[in-house]
Amino acid sequence: MVVGLLTGWYGAITSDIGVDKPLSSPSSPLQATPSTPEQQQQQQQPPSPATTPSPLYATPHHHPGTPTTPTQLSPHKENIPVSNHVNNRVDTIPNGHDSQSSGNVGTVGGMEGGESKKRKYPSDRSYFIAKEILTTERTYKKDLEVVNVWLREEVGKEEGLGCEPLTQLFQLVDPIYECHTALLKDLDARLAQWDGRASGANKLESQRVGDIMLQHMGMLKLYEQYLEGHKTILDGLEATLRKNRRFEQTYRDFEAQKVCYLPLTSFLLKPLHRLHHYHLLLDRLVRHYGSASHHDYRECMTAKAKLSQVIKVMTPTLLSSENVVKVVELQRDLIGIDNLVQPGREFLREGCLQKLSRKGYQQRMFFLFSDVLLYTNRTTTPVLQFKVHGQLPLRGVMVEETESRMGATNCFTIYGGNRALMVAAGSEEEKVKWLGDLTAAITQAKSRPDDAFHYLSLKSISSSDEVLDRSDLGGVDEAGGQVRTGLGEKAGPPQQRSNTTVHVCWHRATSVSAHDYTLAVQNQLSGYLLRKFKNSMGWQKLWVVFTNFCLFFYKTFQDDFPLASLPLLGYNITTPGEDDQIQKEFVFKLQFKNHVYFFRAESEFTFSRWMEVISTATQNSARSSRSLGHRDTENESIRL
Repeated sequence: MVVGLLTGWYGAITSDIGVDKPLSSPSSPLQATPSTPEQQQQQQQPPSPATTPSPLYATPHHHPGTPTTPTQLSPHKENIPVSNHVNNRVDTIPNGHDSQSSGNVGTVGGMEGGESKKRKYPSDRSYFIAKEILTTERTYKKDLEVVNVWLREEVGKEEGLGCEPLTQLFQLVDPIYECHTALLKDLDARLAQWDGRASGANKLESQRVGDIMLQHMGMLKLYEQYLEGHKTILDGLEATLRKNRRFEQTYRDFEAQKVCYLPLTSFLLKPLHRLHHYHLLLDRLVRHYGSASHHDYRECMTAKAKLSQVIKVMTPTLLSSENVVKVVELQRDLIGIDNLVQPGREFLREGCLQKLSRKGYQQRMFFLFSDVLLYTNRTTTPVLQFKVHGQLPLRGVMVEETESRMGATNCFTIYGGNRALMVAAGSEEEKVKWLGDLTAAITQAKSRPDDAFHYLSLKSISSSDEVLDRSDLGGVDEAGGQVRTGLGEKAGPPQQRSNTTVHVCWHRATSVSAHDYTLAVQNQLSGYLLRKFKNSMGWQKLWVVFTNFCLFFYKTFQDDFPLASLPLLGYNITTPGEDDQIQKEFVFKLQFKNHVYFFRAESEFTFSRWMEVISTATQNSARSSRSLGHRDTENESIRL
């Protein structure tokens, strides 16, 4: 997963994790990014691909007249270097001449970028909830395109690739994509009427969204089919990756492209997550309307009820699939282990602890599952991978708090078999989380029968922890830009993402739990924000997508891949203080050590939503007792 080293303004996103190094590419594709949506649309007319896709993976027919026609693939697509993944820092995004905005962010012209005349937004809360449905729908359609357009085209170039799971995937995703192309078109037209950018409809017709959602609920049958087939596809892909080297290379090469800004398996779960988002947003609308006297209430309630029926059936399967996806990803990050993926094995927590050894405390990555605790060390390769150094079956494990030793605080000891591991967490909060999850997992493990356990096959594990300590002396640059090998030991690996949770947990000495992942998928958001320049009073408008504990930044929602990303684990979110000298409303501040970013929302509602989703995305958030949507949260820190 991500990224080659680059220099100049095209810097390393995760240099804010530690070392602030510029990264560059002399011929960066970002330099060719159109500065306006109109210029983008003119450039998105590339010639037909030189290679005609095979009939099996042929690009599907798409509806005309959509905001972004899927067959008009971006000219950047063919030039995306495998070694140049999304790994840039926010403050290294190029500042085009059109990027600065000093206007009122409470206007359509100020944030939508489509009008020179400033027009005030509707003030009703229902408008902003409906707009959130639209903005997140734009992102969802782009996510579907990753599979239905970009992946389809990529594998179509490879004759005889032999992957039946992909054939099944395309057959299920294509009709869903068609439905959402039409839904997005309807939502876009409705919101244009609602905020006054289009005319010709009366107030009752334009200021509602329930009718549109209800009209498109026929797509739920497609989702039921997807729910039924997606688990087979996930299992089939994992099996094919292990058996088919050619397919694995194609798969890894595609994951290394910028358009695939998340692990591919994450995109396979997006359709099921989207139904949850619809349900949450419709529920907010219904609660806002309050009663059937509102002209949009009944249709929102009916659409919500239809979604509820599917979600009730879907949730247990989705939780299982999320666990499979996570364990499969960890299998790719861990070296020296063959059989991590096992029926019944559940991921619980991953993160950094300081382990006491003969050399003192050494940083180690721990992975807690429902039946076993793994402790690992970073490898000496240029890849941020971890070699499994030991396993502790939970049925024989005990934990206890211990006194500080050798200057370390927040210590506890893990006893297992004939081993006693003394570890230190980075904070009291981290220690409490690890002890809580370990204690609960040990209790549950002891209640299971013996045949429920699958012991791992570890390769060449030394009894001395010191054999791996040489990896602490060099190798991985904290700024990112490492390569990863995928499943097993492969030659010529693509570049590694530096915004994955494993990568970020290692560099920021924190941890993430399964519950954090559940919260993260429930709190996704898209929309325009203004980002303050570091060394001037100017602001730059960016399309921002929040997903998978990370902010992804685009110039416009029409872009096929992000310019940069910002992993948020370890960051604090606050409102600016007096010392920050920010004389604007609706601004929030993100800070990790000396890395500070200011973002400005278009309204009080969107400000409160960004504060809410960022602060609740992980269990690391320290929830404020006061409302996040009001200015009285000033200077109140929320741990991310």
